[in-house]
Amino acid sequence: MRLLLMSDTHLPRRAKRLPDELLAELPRADVVFHAGDWADAATLDLLESRSRRLIGVYGNNDGPELRARLPEVAYAELGGLRFGVVHETGAAQGRETRCAARFPDLDVLVFGHSHIPWDSTAPGGLRLLNPGSPTDRRRQPHCTYLTAEVRDGALAEVTLHRLLRR
Repeated sequence: MRLLLMSDTHLPRRAKRLPDELLAELPRADVVFHAGDWADAATLDLLESRSRRLIGVYGNNDGPELRARLPEVAYAELGGLRFGVVHETGAAQGRETRCAARFPDLDVLVFGHSHIPWDSTAPGGLRLLNPGSPTDRRRQPHCTYLTAEVRDGALAEVTLHRLLRR
C-alpha cells in the first residue's frame, strides 16, 4: 500500500497551486494524508476528487468551512498499522514522549504545523512523521512531502521528497 503525506499547503496564500510533482503522486497513492493548514476548501476538493482515499485534519489556519468538513484528529487502520493524523504536537523537545502518552494505541502519527520534516520513533515504538510543506518551506532549504509503503504490517520505504524552488 503506497502512502502520500503532506501538510501545511496554505493555498492560495503561500502558493497558487500544488506542485506538479506532488500532483503526479496522487494517482500512485492508495492513501493520501494531509495534516492540516489547507487554508482553502478548493485544495480539499481537489484532493478528494483525485485521491483513492484521503485522510485529513484541520489546522490552526483553517477556517469554519474546513473545520466543518474535517476532524481535529483522524484515525485509520491501514495494512495492520494504526495511524493517527493531527496538526499540532507542540514543541520539538519532548515531542516523542508527549505524543506516545496522548496516542498510546497508535503505530504511526502524522503531524504538521512546523513545516519542518520529522521522522522519529518514540519509546514504545510510535513512529512520528511530519512531511514538511510542499508549498511553504519557511526556514527550510526545500519544500517537502513524504511517501511511504505499508507492507506486511510494517511501515517501509519512508522517503522525504525535496521539491525544486519555484
